Amino acid sequence: MVIRKILLPLQAAITTEAAFTTAVMVARMWDAHLAVLDVVPDRTQEGRMRDLFERMVAKHGLTITDAKPDAQTSTASFVALIGREPDVVAFQARLADIVVVAHPATSKEVSSSDALHAVLFNSAKPVLIAPLATPSTIGQRICIGWNGSAESAAAVLSALPWLHRAQSIRVLWSDDYQRRGPLASELGAYLESHNLRVDRAAFNAVNNTVGAGLLTAAKDFDCDLLVMGAYSHSRLRQLFLGGVTRHVLENATIPLMMHR
Repeated sequence: MVIRKILLPLQAAITTEAAFTTAVMVARMWDAHLAVLDVVPDRTQEGRMRDLFERMVAKHGLTITDAKPDAQTSTASFVALIGREPDVVAFQARLADIVVVAHPATSKEVSSSDALHAVLFNSAKPVLIAPLATPSTIGQRICIGWNGSAESAAAVLSALPWLHRAQSIRVLWSDDYQRRGPLASELGAYLESHNLRVDRAAFNAVNNTVGAGLLTAAKDFDCDLLVMGAYSHSRLRQLFLGGVTRHVLENATIPLMMHR
């Protein structure tokens, strides 16, 4: 599988331009079409994000077209749709290969980001959470946060095209993170059956926080893309009690690819 269509829901946030630039990087990696989406409550606000779109397209030299041509080049389009943001984003995401969303600017926004959670819970598609600052590279050194769950398995499947392009791959695992399911050694054998060379590294919680240990291990590998499942426990439980997904979303400074 290759990536042909990337969905970028725009939001009025300070992190939006970094997300746009990250999405452009991904589009150029895959010669893909970048479908930029603005969800508005009514027709009076349909043009609110078009200026940003046109400025960013001009900055990055993208060709504007409603559909990707056969030429090996990345293109972009813009549409404003009326409706509830969670519904519209999830529906549009179902016919995209990956969705890029802006990183939540604060810990409060992690639990309230409609676009992020709409994709994770209601689209069956992977989401790439752009970092607060535009990365210099994406997907050259990939870490997989593995815990044996169905969510982490879905994330690995979505990441296979990226893994085949990566220079180095490391599977990160911890007894504190593992759920009922295949172990990291079994994942390694599975990836090797796809002709992928991987290594494995155990990590420990930092200050009794598994998410902090995972991010530290990713940093030690000089990782530029962390792939992991999202919300193995319920979103409500993580909201009140914390969890690996929430900690990573709040504290990551690298691109994240998540699937639920």
